[in-house]
Amino acid sequence: MTDLLDNLRQALGTAAVETGVDRLSYFANDVYRTGGLPLAAIRPATVEALQHAVRICADAGVAMVPRGGGASYTDGYIRPEGGHVLIDAGALDEIVIDETNAVVTVGAGVTWADLKTALEAKGLRTPFWGPFSGLAATVGGSMSQNTLSHGSTAHGISAQSVIGFDVVLASGELLTTNACDAMRFYGPDMTGLFTGDCGVFGIKARIRLPLLPVLKHAETVSFAFDSFADYHAGVRLAQIAKLDDSHFGLDLALSQGQIARQEGLANRLKIALQVMQKAPDKLKGLATLVRMGLAGENPMRAGAYMCHFIVEGFDAEDARHKAKQLRRVVSAHGREIANTVPTFVRSVPFAPLFNILGPGGERWVPIHGVFAHDKAVAFNAAFHALLAERKADMDRLGVWTGTMFSPVGPSGFLYEIALYWPDARTSYHLTTLDAAYIAGLKDFPANAEAKAYADEVKEAIVALLQQFGAGHFQIGRAYPYQSRLSAPAKSLLGAIKRELDPKGLMNPGVLGL
Repeated sequence: MTDLLDNLRQALGTAAVETGVDRLSYFANDVYRTGGLPLAAIRPATVEALQHAVRICADAGVAMVPRGGGASYTDGYIRPEGGHVLIDAGALDEIVIDETNAVVTVGAGVTWADLKTALEAKGLRTPFWGPFSGLAATVGGSMSQNTLSHGSTAHGISAQSVIGFDVVLASGELLTTNACDAMRFYGPDMTGLFTGDCGVFGIKARIRLPLLPVLKHAETVSFAFDSFADYHAGVRLAQIAKLDDSHFGLDLALSQGQIARQEGLANRLKIALQVMQKAPDKLKGLATLVRMGLAGENPMRAGAYMCHFIVEGFDAEDARHKAKQLRRVVSAHGREIANTVPTFVRSVPFAPLFNILGPGGERWVPIHGVFAHDKAVAFNAAFHALLAERKADMDRLGVWTGTMFSPVGPSGFLYEIALYWPDARTSYHLTTLDAAYIAGLKDFPANAEAKAYADEVKEAIVALLQQFGAGHFQIGRAYPYQSRLSAPAKSLLGAIKRELDPKGLMNPGVLGL
Protein backbone atom coordinates (compact mmCIF):
# COMPACT_ATOMS: atom_id res chain seq x y z
CA MET A 1 0.00 0.00 0.00
CA THR A 2 2.93 2.32 0.63
CA ASP A 3 4.07 1.76 -2.95
CA LEU A 4 0.55 2.44 -4.19
CA LEU A 5 0.33 5.76 -2.37
CA ASP A 6 3.82 6.78 -3.44
CA ASN A 7 2.97 6.00 -7.07
CA LEU A 8 -0.26 7.99 -6.86
CA ARG A 9 1.55 10.97 -5.34
CA GLN A 10 4.17 10.84 -8.05
CA ALA A 11 1.50 10.69 -10.76
CA LEU A 12 -0.92 13.29 -9.38
CA GLY A 13 1.09 15.43 -6.99
CA THR A 14 1.07 15.20 -3.20
CA ALA A 15 -1.80 17.66 -2.76
CA ALA A 16 -4.09 15.49 -4.92
CA VAL A 17 -3.69 12.41 -2.68
CA GLU A 18 -5.38 12.71 0.70
CA THR A 19 -4.66 10.19 3.46
CA GLY A 20 -5.45 12.15 6.64
CA VAL A 21 -7.91 10.39 8.93
CA ASP A 22 -10.26 13.39 9.22
CA ARG A 23 -10.60 13.77 5.46
CA LEU A 24 -10.94 10.04 4.90
CA SER A 25 -13.64 9.95 7.58
CA TYR A 26 -15.52 12.62 5.62
CA PHE A 27 -15.19 10.62 2.40
CA ALA A 28 -16.39 7.47 4.21
CA ASN A 29 -19.82 9.08 4.76
CA ASP A 30 -22.66 9.90 2.45
CA VAL A 31 -25.84 11.69 3.52
CA TYR A 32 -27.19 8.57 5.23
CA ARG A 33 -24.53 5.97 6.05
CA THR A 34 -20.95 5.56 7.22
CA GLY A 35 -18.74 3.03 5.43
CA GLY A 36 -15.18 1.82 5.78
CA LEU A 37 -12.26 4.22 5.45
CA PRO A 38 -10.69 4.53 2.00
CA LEU A 39 -6.94 4.00 1.70
CA ALA A 40 -6.80 7.40 0.02
CA ALA A 41 -8.95 9.98 -1.70
CA ILE A 42 -7.47 11.25 -4.96
CA ARG A 43 -8.42 14.24 -7.12
CA PRO A 44 -7.03 13.98 -10.67
CA ALA A 45 -6.87 17.34 -12.45
CA THR A 46 -7.00 16.00 -16.03
CA VAL A 47 -8.46 13.04 -17.87
CA GLU A 48 -4.95 11.80 -18.58
CA ALA A 49 -4.11 11.97 -14.87
CA LEU A 50 -7.28 10.01 -14.12
CA GLN A 51 -6.25 7.33 -16.60
CA HIS A 52 -2.78 7.14 -15.04
CA ALA A 53 -4.24 6.82 -11.52
CA VAL A 54 -6.64 4.08 -12.63
CA ARG A 55 -3.77 2.08 -14.13
CA ILE A 56 -1.82 2.38 -10.88
CA CYS A 57 -4.79 1.16 -8.81
CA ALA A 58 -5.52 -1.64 -11.27
CA ASP A 59 -1.91 -2.86 -11.16
CA ALA A 60 -2.14 -2.92 -7.36
CA GLY A 61 -5.49 -4.78 -7.46
CA VAL A 62 -7.20 -2.08 -5.38
CA ALA A 63 -10.89 -1.23 -5.71
CA MET A 64 -11.75 2.19 -7.13
CA VAL A 65 -14.88 4.14 -6.15
CA PRO A 66 -15.86 7.35 -8.01
CA ARG A 67 -17.51 10.26 -6.19
CA GLY A 68 -19.23 13.30 -7.65
CA GLY A 69 -20.76 16.06 -5.51
CA GLY A 70 -21.22 13.70 -2.57
CA ALA A 71 -25.00 14.10 -2.11
CA SER A 72 -25.69 10.38 -2.50
CA TYR A 73 -27.88 8.67 0.10
CA THR A 74 -27.89 5.13 -1.33
CA ASP A 75 -24.33 4.04 -0.47
CA GLY A 76 -23.31 4.83 -4.05
CA TYR A 77 -19.73 5.66 -3.06
CA ILE A 78 -19.73 3.99 0.37
CA ARG A 79 -17.82 0.72 0.53
CA PRO A 80 -18.65 -1.08 3.79
CA GLU A 81 -15.31 -2.88 4.04
CA GLY A 82 -13.21 0.16 3.07
CA GLY A 83 -9.70 -0.32 1.73
CA HIS A 84 -10.46 1.34 -1.61
CA VAL A 85 -9.20 4.40 -3.44
CA LEU A 86 -11.93 7.01 -3.64
CA ILE A 87 -11.72 9.06 -6.83
CA ASP A 88 -13.04 12.60 -6.42
CA ALA A 89 -13.87 13.89 -9.91
CA GLY A 90 -14.36 17.49 -8.78
CA ALA A 91 -11.21 18.83 -10.49
CA LEU A 92 -12.41 17.64 -13.93
CA ASP A 93 -14.21 20.93 -14.42
CA GLU A 94 -13.60 22.02 -18.02
CA ILE A 95 -16.57 23.37 -20.01
CA VAL A 96 -16.27 23.58 -23.82
CA ILE A 97 -19.25 25.21 -25.56
CA ASP A 98 -19.66 24.48 -29.27
CA GLU A 99 -22.37 26.92 -30.34
CA THR A 100 -22.16 25.97 -34.01
CA ASN A 101 -23.02 22.33 -33.35
CA ALA A 102 -25.18 23.04 -30.28
CA VAL A 103 -23.15 20.73 -28.05
CA VAL A 104 -21.40 21.36 -24.75
CA THR A 105 -18.65 19.04 -23.47
CA VAL A 106 -18.14 19.12 -19.71
CA GLY A 107 -15.81 17.45 -17.27
CA ALA A 108 -17.47 15.01 -14.92
CA GLY A 109 -16.80 17.26 -11.94
CA VAL A 110 -18.65 20.31 -13.29
CA THR A 111 -21.60 21.25 -11.09
CA TRP A 112 -24.96 21.96 -12.66
CA ALA A 113 -24.86 25.46 -11.16
CA ASP A 114 -21.53 26.24 -12.83
CA LEU A 115 -22.74 24.80 -16.13
CA LYS A 116 -25.89 26.93 -15.96
CA THR A 117 -23.83 30.07 -15.34
CA ALA A 118 -21.50 29.35 -18.28
CA LEU A 119 -24.33 28.58 -20.68
CA GLU A 120 -26.68 31.40 -19.66
CA ALA A 121 -23.98 33.91 -20.55
CA LYS A 122 -24.54 32.77 -24.14
CA GLY A 123 -28.33 32.45 -23.88
CA LEU A 124 -28.14 28.64 -23.83
CA ARG A 125 -29.17 25.71 -21.64
CA THR A 126 -29.23 21.93 -21.69
CA PRO A 127 -32.64 20.20 -21.93
CA PHE A 128 -32.45 18.74 -18.40
CA TRP A 129 -30.40 21.26 -16.46
CA GLY A 130 -29.95 19.88 -12.96
CA PRO A 131 -31.47 18.65 -9.71
CA PHE A 132 -32.36 20.99 -6.85
CA SER A 133 -28.98 20.09 -5.30
CA GLY A 134 -27.16 21.51 -8.35
CA LEU A 135 -24.89 23.74 -6.26
CA ALA A 136 -23.03 20.54 -5.31
CA ALA A 137 -24.36 17.84 -7.66
CA THR A 138 -22.07 17.23 -10.62
CA VAL A 139 -22.96 16.37 -14.19
CA GLY A 140 -20.94 13.14 -13.93
CA GLY A 141 -22.60 12.12 -10.69
CA SER A 142 -26.08 12.81 -12.08
CA MET A 143 -25.38 10.72 -15.15
CA SER A 144 -24.04 7.87 -13.03
CA GLN A 145 -26.97 7.94 -10.62
CA ASN A 146 -29.77 9.28 -12.83
CA THR A 147 -31.74 12.23 -11.51
CA LEU A 148 -34.48 14.69 -12.38
CA SER A 149 -35.91 18.13 -11.51
CA HIS A 150 -35.26 21.21 -13.67
CA GLY A 151 -36.52 20.65 -17.21
CA SER A 152 -37.80 17.15 -16.49
CA THR A 153 -41.43 17.57 -17.54
CA ALA A 154 -40.49 18.81 -20.99
CA HIS A 155 -37.23 16.90 -21.52
CA GLY A 156 -37.09 13.92 -19.16
CA ILE A 157 -34.41 12.82 -16.72
CA SER A 158 -30.64 13.37 -16.85
CA ALA A 159 -30.02 10.24 -18.94
CA GLN A 160 -32.25 11.60 -21.70
CA SER A 161 -30.13 14.76 -22.06
CA VAL A 162 -26.80 13.20 -22.95
CA ILE A 163 -25.22 12.54 -26.34
CA GLY A 164 -22.14 10.62 -25.27
CA PHE A 165 -19.47 9.93 -22.67
CA ASP A 166 -15.73 9.54 -22.44
CA VAL A 167 -15.31 6.79 -19.84
CA VAL A 168 -12.09 5.61 -18.19
CA LEU A 169 -12.27 1.82 -17.95
CA ALA A 170 -10.65 -0.34 -15.29
CA SER A 171 -7.68 -0.85 -17.64
CA GLY A 172 -7.10 2.90 -17.86
CA GLU A 173 -8.27 2.96 -21.49
CA LEU A 174 -10.61 5.74 -22.61
CA LEU A 175 -13.87 4.58 -24.18
CA THR A 176 -15.93 7.06 -26.23
CA THR A 177 -19.51 5.83 -26.32
CA ASN A 178 -20.81 7.55 -29.44
CA ALA A 179 -19.42 7.22 -32.93
CA CYS A 180 -20.78 10.63 -33.91
CA ASP A 181 -20.50 13.71 -31.68
CA ALA A 182 -23.88 14.98 -32.85
CA MET A 183 -26.00 11.88 -32.24
CA ARG A 184 -26.43 9.21 -29.61
CA PHE A 185 -28.32 6.55 -31.53
CA TYR A 186 -25.75 5.62 -34.17
CA GLY A 187 -26.17 1.88 -33.80
CA PRO A 188 -26.80 0.27 -30.39
CA ASP A 189 -27.02 2.79 -27.56
CA MET A 190 -23.68 2.37 -25.76
CA THR A 191 -24.15 5.73 -24.05
CA GLY A 192 -27.25 4.44 -22.29
CA LEU A 193 -25.22 1.57 -20.85
CA PHE A 194 -23.29 4.02 -18.66
CA THR A 195 -26.30 6.05 -17.43
CA GLY A 196 -27.42 4.96 -13.99
CA ASP A 197 -24.50 2.51 -13.64
CA CYS A 198 -23.18 4.10 -10.40
CA GLY A 199 -19.69 3.90 -11.90
CA VAL A 200 -19.63 0.11 -11.90
CA PHE A 201 -18.62 -0.05 -15.58
CA GLY A 202 -16.09 2.79 -15.53
CA ILE A 203 -15.46 6.36 -14.44
CA LYS A 204 -17.05 9.12 -16.47
CA ALA A 205 -14.49 11.72 -17.50
CA ARG A 206 -16.37 13.88 -20.03
CA ILE A 207 -20.03 14.26 -20.93
CA ARG A 208 -21.48 15.71 -24.14
CA LEU A 209 -24.88 17.38 -23.88
CA PRO A 210 -27.14 19.06 -26.47
CA LEU A 211 -27.92 22.76 -26.25
CA LEU A 212 -31.17 24.71 -26.48
CA PRO A 213 -31.90 28.43 -26.33
CA VAL A 214 -32.94 29.84 -22.96
CA LEU A 215 -36.59 30.87 -22.94
CA LYS A 216 -36.68 34.02 -20.83
CA HIS A 217 -40.45 34.35 -20.63
CA ALA A 218 -42.10 32.27 -17.93
CA GLU A 219 -45.29 31.90 -15.93
CA THR A 220 -45.40 30.20 -12.54
CA VAL A 221 -48.56 28.45 -11.35
CA SER A 222 -49.43 26.68 -8.10
CA PHE A 223 -52.35 24.44 -7.14
CA ALA A 224 -53.59 22.95 -3.89
CA PHE A 225 -55.40 19.60 -3.56
CA ASP A 226 -57.43 18.14 -0.72
CA SER A 227 -56.39 14.52 -1.28
CA PHE A 228 -53.60 12.55 -2.87
CA ALA A 229 -56.04 11.06 -5.37
CA ASP A 230 -56.97 14.58 -6.51
CA TYR A 231 -53.31 15.55 -6.67
CA HIS A 232 -52.38 12.57 -8.79
CA ALA A 233 -55.36 12.99 -11.13
CA GLY A 234 -54.42 16.61 -11.82
CA VAL A 235 -50.68 16.16 -12.31
CA ARG A 236 -51.13 13.02 -14.43
CA LEU A 237 -53.00 15.14 -16.94
CA ALA A 238 -50.32 17.84 -16.69
CA GLN A 239 -47.57 15.29 -17.33
CA ILE A 240 -49.28 14.03 -20.47
CA ALA A 241 -49.92 17.57 -21.73
CA LYS A 242 -46.21 18.55 -21.26
CA LEU A 243 -47.04 22.26 -21.07
CA ASP A 244 -44.57 23.11 -18.31
CA ASP A 245 -40.78 22.90 -18.21
CA SER A 246 -40.79 21.38 -14.74
CA HIS A 247 -43.04 20.87 -11.74
CA PHE A 248 -42.86 19.33 -8.30
CA GLY A 249 -45.36 18.55 -5.56
CA LEU A 250 -45.21 18.42 -1.78
CA ASP A 251 -47.41 17.33 1.06
CA LEU A 252 -48.20 19.66 3.95
CA ALA A 253 -45.33 18.36 6.12
CA LEU A 254 -42.61 19.17 3.59
CA SER A 255 -44.20 22.44 2.47
CA GLN A 256 -44.08 23.77 6.02
CA GLY A 257 -40.75 22.10 6.81
CA GLN A 258 -37.95 21.94 4.29
CA ILE A 259 -39.32 24.25 1.59
CA ALA A 260 -40.63 26.93 3.93
CA ARG A 261 -37.37 26.91 5.86
CA GLN A 262 -35.27 27.41 2.73
CA GLU A 263 -37.38 30.33 1.67
CA GLY A 264 -37.34 31.87 5.12
CA LEU A 265 -33.56 31.63 5.43
CA ALA A 266 -32.86 33.09 2.00
CA ASN A 267 -31.83 36.70 1.79
CA ARG A 268 -35.04 38.53 0.85
CA LEU A 269 -33.32 41.35 -1.00
CA LYS A 270 -31.24 38.87 -3.00
CA ILE A 271 -34.38 36.95 -3.99
CA ALA A 272 -36.15 40.16 -4.95
CA LEU A 273 -33.20 41.16 -7.14
CA GLN A 274 -33.16 37.76 -8.85
CA VAL A 275 -36.93 37.86 -9.46
CA MET A 276 -36.55 41.26 -11.09
CA GLN A 277 -33.57 40.11 -13.19
CA LYS A 278 -35.55 37.09 -14.45
CA ALA A 279 -38.54 39.22 -15.50
CA PRO A 280 -38.30 40.54 -19.09
CA ASP A 281 -41.06 42.99 -18.13
CA LYS A 282 -39.85 44.89 -15.03
CA LEU A 283 -43.34 46.12 -14.10
CA LYS A 284 -44.56 42.54 -14.20
CA GLY A 285 -41.58 41.54 -12.05
CA LEU A 286 -42.52 44.18 -9.49
CA ALA A 287 -46.13 42.97 -9.49
CA THR A 288 -44.86 39.44 -8.85
CA LEU A 289 -42.89 40.63 -5.82
CA VAL A 290 -45.98 42.38 -4.44
CA ARG A 291 -48.04 39.20 -4.84
CA MET A 292 -45.34 37.16 -3.13
CA GLY A 293 -45.24 39.59 -0.24
CA LEU A 294 -49.01 39.55 0.18
CA ALA A 295 -49.13 35.77 -0.02
CA GLY A 296 -46.57 35.37 2.75
CA GLU A 297 -46.40 31.74 3.83
CA ASN A 298 -50.09 30.97 3.14
CA PRO A 299 -49.27 28.85 0.03
CA MET A 300 -47.32 26.53 2.34
CA ARG A 301 -50.57 25.63 4.13
CA ALA A 302 -53.10 25.84 1.32
CA GLY A 303 -53.97 22.16 1.08
CA ALA A 304 -53.01 18.61 1.99
CA TYR A 305 -50.93 18.53 -1.21
CA MET A 306 -49.54 21.32 -3.37
CA CYS A 307 -48.00 21.32 -6.84
CA HIS A 308 -45.84 24.06 -8.35
CA PHE A 309 -45.34 24.55 -12.10
CA ILE A 310 -42.84 26.58 -14.11
CA VAL A 311 -44.06 27.26 -17.65
CA GLU A 312 -41.69 28.72 -20.24
CA GLY A 313 -42.44 30.32 -23.59
CA PHE A 314 -40.76 31.86 -26.63
CA ASP A 315 -42.44 35.12 -25.70
CA ALA A 316 -44.83 36.38 -23.03
CA GLU A 317 -47.88 35.42 -25.07
CA ASP A 318 -46.61 31.87 -25.57
CA ALA A 319 -45.93 31.46 -21.83
CA ARG A 320 -49.36 32.86 -20.93
CA HIS A 321 -51.09 30.58 -23.41
CA LYS A 322 -49.37 27.47 -22.02
CA ALA A 323 -50.16 28.53 -18.45
CA LYS A 324 -53.80 29.07 -19.40
CA GLN A 325 -54.01 25.59 -20.89
CA LEU A 326 -52.28 24.13 -17.83
CA ARG A 327 -54.82 25.79 -15.54
CA ARG A 328 -57.61 24.33 -17.64
CA VAL A 329 -56.12 20.83 -17.36
CA VAL A 330 -55.40 20.87 -13.62
CA SER A 331 -58.25 22.98 -12.22
CA ALA A 332 -60.79 20.17 -12.45
CA HIS A 333 -58.95 18.45 -9.60
CA GLY A 334 -57.43 21.29 -7.55
CA ARG A 335 -57.65 25.02 -6.88
CA GLU A 336 -55.12 27.65 -7.84
CA ILE A 337 -53.15 29.30 -5.03
CA ALA A 338 -50.49 32.01 -4.80
CA ASN A 339 -47.42 31.16 -6.91
CA THR A 340 -44.82 32.12 -4.29
CA VAL A 341 -43.00 28.78 -4.25
CA PRO A 342 -42.35 28.27 -7.99
CA THR A 343 -41.44 31.95 -8.39
CA PHE A 344 -38.87 31.50 -5.65
CA VAL A 345 -37.55 28.26 -7.18
CA ARG A 346 -37.22 29.80 -10.65
CA SER A 347 -35.22 32.67 -9.15
CA VAL A 348 -33.09 30.40 -6.92
CA PRO A 349 -33.13 26.99 -8.65
CA PHE A 350 -30.17 25.57 -6.72
CA ALA A 351 -30.68 26.00 -3.00
CA PRO A 352 -27.95 25.41 -0.40
CA LEU A 353 -27.85 21.83 0.85
CA PHE A 354 -29.83 22.63 4.00
CA ASN A 355 -32.08 19.64 3.43
CA ILE A 356 -29.35 17.12 4.26
CA LEU A 357 -30.68 17.74 7.76
CA GLY A 358 -34.32 18.08 8.77
CA PRO A 359 -36.02 21.42 9.48
CA GLY A 360 -35.31 20.93 13.19
CA GLY A 361 -31.78 19.66 12.66
CA GLU A 362 -32.79 15.98 12.52
CA ARG A 363 -31.04 13.39 10.40
CA TRP A 364 -32.62 12.82 6.97
CA VAL A 365 -32.75 10.25 4.22
CA PRO A 366 -35.08 10.15 1.19
CA ILE A 367 -36.55 6.93 -0.21
CA HIS A 368 -38.25 7.00 -3.60
CA GLY A 369 -39.93 4.92 -6.25
CA VAL A 370 -41.11 5.56 -9.80
CA PHE A 371 -44.55 4.09 -10.54
CA ALA A 372 -46.79 3.56 -13.49
CA HIS A 373 -49.75 5.87 -12.94
CA ASP A 374 -52.18 3.08 -12.11
CA LYS A 375 -50.10 2.11 -9.06
CA ALA A 376 -49.60 5.55 -7.49
CA VAL A 377 -52.86 5.95 -5.53
CA ALA A 378 -52.82 2.36 -4.28
CA PHE A 379 -49.22 2.73 -3.09
CA ASN A 380 -50.08 5.95 -1.28
CA ALA A 381 -52.83 4.15 0.64
CA ALA A 382 -50.52 1.27 1.50
CA PHE A 383 -47.78 3.65 2.62
CA HIS A 384 -50.11 5.51 4.97
CA ALA A 385 -51.32 2.18 6.34
CA LEU A 386 -47.69 1.30 7.08
CA LEU A 387 -47.24 4.60 8.92
CA ALA A 388 -50.42 4.02 10.93
CA GLU A 389 -49.15 0.60 12.05
CA ARG A 390 -45.89 2.15 13.23
CA LYS A 391 -47.25 5.42 14.60
CA ALA A 392 -46.75 4.67 18.30
CA ASP A 393 -43.07 3.75 17.91
CA MET A 394 -42.41 6.58 15.45
CA ASP A 395 -43.94 9.13 17.84
CA ARG A 396 -42.01 7.70 20.78
CA LEU A 397 -38.69 7.90 18.94
CA GLY A 398 -39.31 11.17 17.10
CA VAL A 399 -39.30 9.55 13.65
CA TRP A 400 -41.47 11.29 11.03
CA THR A 401 -41.96 11.59 7.28
CA GLY A 402 -42.98 13.96 4.51
CA THR A 403 -43.53 13.32 0.81
CA MET A 404 -42.79 15.03 -2.50
CA PHE A 405 -43.52 14.11 -6.12
CA SER A 406 -42.09 14.71 -9.58
CA PRO A 407 -42.89 13.74 -13.18
CA VAL A 408 -40.80 11.13 -15.00
CA GLY A 409 -41.86 11.80 -18.57
CA PRO A 410 -45.57 11.40 -19.29
CA SER A 411 -45.78 7.83 -17.96
CA GLY A 412 -43.76 7.73 -14.73
CA PHE A 413 -44.71 9.20 -11.35
CA LEU A 414 -41.94 9.68 -8.77
CA TYR A 415 -43.07 9.33 -5.14
CA GLU A 416 -40.33 10.40 -2.71
CA ILE A 417 -40.51 9.96 1.05
CA ALA A 418 -38.32 12.04 3.36
CA LEU A 419 -37.57 10.17 6.58
CA TYR A 420 -36.36 12.07 9.66
CA TRP A 421 -35.10 10.99 13.07
CA PRO A 422 -33.18 12.63 15.97
CA ASP A 423 -29.53 11.61 15.91
CA ALA A 424 -25.98 12.94 15.95
CA ARG A 425 -24.45 14.39 12.79
CA THR A 426 -21.56 12.81 10.95
CA SER A 427 -18.45 14.44 9.53
CA TYR A 428 -20.32 14.64 6.21
CA HIS A 429 -22.90 17.06 7.66
CA LEU A 430 -20.34 19.03 9.65
CA THR A 431 -18.10 19.48 6.60
CA THR A 432 -20.84 20.15 4.03
CA LEU A 433 -22.83 22.72 6.00
CA ASP A 434 -21.62 26.07 7.22
CA ALA A 435 -20.73 26.09 10.93
CA ALA A 436 -22.88 29.18 11.54
CA TYR A 437 -25.88 27.42 10.03
CA ILE A 438 -25.35 24.28 12.13
CA ALA A 439 -24.99 26.43 15.24
CA GLY A 440 -28.57 27.60 14.76
CA LEU A 441 -29.96 24.06 14.82
CA LYS A 442 -30.80 21.83 17.75
CA ASP A 443 -27.88 19.55 18.54
CA PHE A 444 -28.99 15.93 18.92
CA PRO A 445 -26.93 13.34 20.79
CA ALA A 446 -26.21 9.95 19.24
CA ASN A 447 -29.45 7.96 19.29
CA ALA A 448 -28.81 4.32 18.42
CA GLU A 449 -32.41 3.26 19.02
CA ALA A 450 -33.93 5.94 16.77
CA LYS A 451 -31.30 5.30 14.11
CA ALA A 452 -31.96 1.55 14.10
CA TYR A 453 -35.71 2.11 13.95
CA ALA A 454 -35.38 4.64 11.12
CA ASP A 455 -33.35 2.07 9.19
CA GLU A 456 -36.05 -0.52 9.85
CA VAL A 457 -38.73 1.87 8.54
CA LYS A 458 -36.57 2.67 5.51
CA GLU A 459 -36.19 -1.00 4.61
CA ALA A 460 -39.92 -1.56 5.11
CA ILE A 461 -40.67 1.30 2.72
CA VAL A 462 -38.25 -0.06 0.11
CA ALA A 463 -39.94 -3.48 0.37
CA LEU A 464 -43.36 -1.83 -0.05
CA LEU A 465 -42.15 0.09 -3.10
CA GLN A 466 -41.00 -3.18 -4.62
CA GLN A 467 -44.41 -4.76 -4.01
CA PHE A 468 -45.92 -2.09 -6.24
CA GLY A 469 -43.35 -2.57 -8.99
CA ALA A 470 -41.44 0.68 -8.42
CA GLY A 471 -38.25 1.51 -10.28
CA HIS A 472 -35.48 3.61 -8.77
CA PHE A 473 -32.83 6.20 -9.49
CA GLN A 474 -29.59 6.23 -7.46
CA ILE A 475 -29.69 2.47 -7.05
CA GLY A 476 -26.27 2.24 -5.39
CA ARG A 477 -26.35 -0.49 -2.75
CA ALA A 478 -29.72 0.56 -1.33
CA TYR A 479 -32.30 -0.69 -3.86
CA PRO A 480 -32.83 -4.18 -5.31
CA TYR A 481 -31.82 -4.39 -8.95
CA GLN A 482 -30.65 -7.78 -10.14
CA SER A 483 -33.60 -9.55 -8.51
CA ARG A 484 -35.82 -7.64 -10.95
CA LEU A 485 -33.91 -8.82 -14.03
CA SER A 486 -34.74 -11.80 -16.18
CA ALA A 487 -32.10 -14.53 -16.44
CA PRO A 488 -30.93 -13.39 -19.92
CA ALA A 489 -30.71 -9.75 -18.78
CA LYS A 490 -28.75 -10.71 -15.67
CA SER A 491 -26.39 -12.81 -17.75
CA LEU A 492 -25.82 -9.96 -20.20
CA LEU A 493 -25.15 -7.50 -17.36
CA GLY A 494 -22.57 -9.85 -15.85
CA ALA A 495 -20.89 -10.39 -19.22
CA ILE A 496 -20.57 -6.63 -19.77
CA LYS A 497 -19.06 -6.19 -16.31
CA ARG A 498 -16.52 -8.96 -16.93
CA GLU A 499 -15.56 -7.51 -20.31
CA LEU A 500 -15.07 -3.97 -19.02
CA ASP A 501 -13.74 -4.80 -15.56
CA PRO A 502 -12.45 -8.39 -15.43
CA LYS A 503 -10.92 -7.98 -11.95
CA GLY A 504 -14.08 -6.44 -10.49
CA LEU A 505 -12.30 -3.30 -9.25
CA MET A 506 -14.77 -0.59 -10.35
CA ASN A 507 -17.07 0.31 -7.44
CA PRO A 508 -17.65 -3.33 -6.45
CA GLY A 509 -21.00 -4.00 -4.80
CA VAL A 510 -23.22 -1.41 -6.49
CA LEU A 511 -26.06 -2.78 -8.62
CA GLY A 512 -25.34 -6.08 -6.89
CA LEU A 513 -22.19 -6.57 -9.03
